[in-house]
Amino acid sequence: MADFVQNTNVKSAVRTLASPIADVAAFNVIVQSVITTNPFACVAYLTAGVNHDPVEKTKESYSARLVYENEDAKSVGSTAERYNTIAGFNAGVAVIMASVPLATAHTGTIIHDPELDGYSATLRCHDPNGEIYSVNFTRDRLSVSSYSDDAILAKVETWADTVTALA
Repeated sequence: MADFVQNTNVKSAVRTLASPIADVAAFNVIVQSVITTNPFACVAYLTAGVNHDPVEKTKESYSARLVYENEDAKSVGSTAERYNTIAGFNAGVAVIMASVPLATAHTGTIIHDPELDGYSATLRCHDPNGEIYSVNFTRDRLSVSSYSDDAILAKVETWADTVTALA
């Protein structure tokens, strides 16, 4: 029986942030800046007859955690919501915060603590050397995956060092 022989060396790297990104708006600014300014000097490409931008958002998720408290500030309920867009996240939180029937059902007042929220977005990038790699942002870390050329990681790291929230 034949053995598998490794023919590429695909790598991944993670940067854990010193403190979580402040809120969904700050998170969006960082992700959108990569898409619009292309700090990694990625290039457009064609695959399977489809044209792709140099940097594309391939996945995103936004979660909100809300807590219901009684008059004594004791937790009497909670809800967690997940959305696939920032617009959905903001609209969903607003609807839940304004829902008198939900607050009544929980016998408490709803509290939205943004520190409990979670965000993630994955960008697909096409390096001039031909490699396609991913940059994944979460509220508390930045990761680069599916690359083999260390110069790719160096570009991402150099850029991340210029973004205060990614320290």
